Amino acid sequence: MTLKERLIRLVETGGPIPVSTYMQLALHDRQDGYYATRPGLGTDFITAPETSQVFGELLGLWAVHEWRAMGEPDAFCLVEIGPGRGVLMQDALRMAFVAGGKAFADAMRLYLVEASPALRDLQVERLAIYEPQFAEQPSEVPALPTIILANEYLDCLPARQFRRDGEEWRECVVGLDADGALAFGLAADGRAAPEGTAATAACVEVQTGLDILIAELATRAGKGAPVHALFIDYGPSDSAPGDSLRAFQQGRQVSPLHAPGETDLTVDVDFGRLKRLATAAGLAVQGPTPQGMFLLGLGAQARLNQLVKANEEDAEAIFSAAQRLIDPKDMGERFKVICISSQGLPKPAGF
Repeated sequence: MTLKERLIRLVETGGPIPVSTYMQLALHDRQDGYYATRPGLGTDFITAPETSQVFGELLGLWAVHEWRAMGEPDAFCLVEIGPGRGVLMQDALRMAFVAGGKAFADAMRLYLVEASPALRDLQVERLAIYEPQFAEQPSEVPALPTIILANEYLDCLPARQFRRDGEEWRECVVGLDADGALAFGLAADGRAAPEGTAATAACVEVQTGLDILIAELATRAGKGAPVHALFIDYGPSDSAPGDSLRAFQQGRQVSPLHAPGETDLTVDVDFGRLKRLATAAGLAVQGPTPQGMFLLGLGAQARLNQLVKANEEDAEAIFSAAQRLIDPKDMGERFKVICISSQGLPKPAGF
């Protein structure tokens, strides 16, 4: 039985399910979920690390800078949440071990927060020399000084959707149409508008996973170990996303209900809400700032010049790929960077 057939059976038995539940099952079901069985990095979608090595290399330099700003602790955790195929971390550590030297290498404990068996296999293959340890949740990482990297992780956190219906708001659900196929609809019960909803909004998305993430970072900071968590993703800087749920397959956008478990599902990140949650929890926040400005602040142009000079035969391809990361008309403006930290640390580089 396919995941789509199982979802139809679930709705037939128990009634419509929230959009967030649909996302969770489509992406993370252990038997047929997209990330658990057929993650399509490089085919269904292409991330910044897959676009240019400059991205991961600069984050490696950023990690060394923040480790030094923490006082160069002799044991710290370098964590990546949602490490994909391990490309970002491979590029980051190649550069970090040069910049940070033996002291950085000896102090680092590499943790990859990854639940997908399929992706873990790829990560082990690429990062074996760094002896990565795996965790399913950030809470499983030891309470040492911690530097966290997470690129295009937040957009995969399931989102509840709410739509204005006259004077009320109703939660968006996945049910069945007259032909028995999966279809979007609205819950029968009305409710008040979600917190922070603009008066003119017609649809709002709320990622409850953001609350859990901030609670974990606050708990970690409360144990006295400094933490810097760098998140890079797409979404509005200061307003709640509307209906942003999308699905991608083989580089094309398709209906989110088209083939659950076989397509990547994504939503825009509410950076404004993330910042409010972190501030309320007593954490320090820098950003969100456009990805292009952040990378340029870390020395993207200088690193690009080095690569072009060392690989003149591939100069045009190297330049074009790196340019995508910083161009405001491409990834440079749409993607945002936010750093959430424990109080008392120096301002992180790039902000």
